[in-house]
Amino acid sequence: MMKNPMMEAVSLLLEKLLLISNFKLLGVCAPGGGTGRNRPYEISSFLRGDVLEVSRTHFTHYGIYLGNNRVAHLMPDILLALTNDKGRTQKVVSNKRLIPGVICKVASIRVDTVEDFAYGADILVNHLDETLKQKSLHNEEVACRAEQQLGLTPYSLLWNNCEHFVTYCRYGARISPQAEKFYETVKIIIRDQRSCLASAVLGLLSIVYAGLAPYTALPALYIPFCLWMMSG
Repeated sequence: MMKNPMMEAVSLLLEKLLLISNFKLLGVCAPGGGTGRNRPYEISSFLRGDVLEVSRTHFTHYGIYLGNNRVAHLMPDILLALTNDKGRTQKVVSNKRLIPGVICKVASIRVDTVEDFAYGADILVNHLDETLKQKSLHNEEVACRAEQQLGLTPYSLLWNNCEHFVTYCRYGARISPQAEKFYETVKIIIRDQRSCLASAVLGLLSIVYAGLAPYTALPALYIPFCLWMMSG
């Protein structure tokens, strides 16, 4: 099926705006949602194939427990595009590596310890089973699926994030309620042409009267215009 160039352009712009407007959204993967990596965890209670879930500032990060204190999870990392030195890329991903990785859509499905994965945050186990009400695959198959995908992968906040990874492993389908919630917001905007037009007018006024630089207010004009054109 042919892709709509306009939809692709809007999708790309929405991702960039989502990233630029609030860097806290990167809590989906970034350390800092907890109290630090020194917190002890009862890893003996985790089973191979369990979905581990940790809360970040505005999002939730997910991984698949592989046993022996190892968690597979999808992480953006710009360093993957700059070097093949595994000694460097295997170190815990910092924000300095993560943020450019999100922008450049460079990521990997990697293995870290439970401590490095959770970074001091509380861990929920298989909470997605209750949230999605989906029948899960057998735990060993879940873990094998995760292990088969280890390595480089493209990244997208909307189309291929850590939640898509774990739901594919756990249920056989790539699902992301976090991304779907964002889709619903966009759909509401698309349905309401008046909202798009009002947003564009406000964006223009912000340039003329508020003294905002054009490059700052451009998203406020460009996004509503594209949505208006597509809304039919």
